[in-house]
Amino acid sequence: MQYKYWNGASAIIIKNNHVLMIRTKGSNSWNIPSGGVEMGETAEKACIREIAEETGYEAKIVKELHTKKTIIKEYKVTTKYFLCEITGGNIQYQDPDEEIEEIAWKNSDEISKIIHTYPEDQIIIENLISNYEGN
Repeated sequence: MQYKYWNGASAIIIKNNHVLMIRTKGSNSWNIPSGGVEMGETAEKACIREIAEETGYEAKIVKELHTKKTIIKEYKVTTKYFLCEITGGNIQYQDPDEEIEEIAWKNSDEISKIIHTYPEDQIIIENLISNYEGN
């Protein structure tokens, strides 16, 4: 099989023991702000752009967390995860793809109960909340 390649960036943003999460239209599952890296863009720039597009917030990267590699259908997917911090802005529904249904800050109890689009992210998010000093 000839695979196509997709590179993405994801942002985990923690504030007051809550994580910024989004839910897309027609879905009951939640995920962190993320999206594809565009031509000529670094994963870091894509991460910051996706946060702004999907949530309205301005942010900065605190540190790179890890890289997830997986295969989804005919794609070899590489996603870089970053711990980010809000630097300005407010929640705004300005997603150019018009896919965002809801933006919310979820606490650790909610994180453990909601359906995650990518279930493997749940443990990472819960560990970060419990260990995060930047609140």
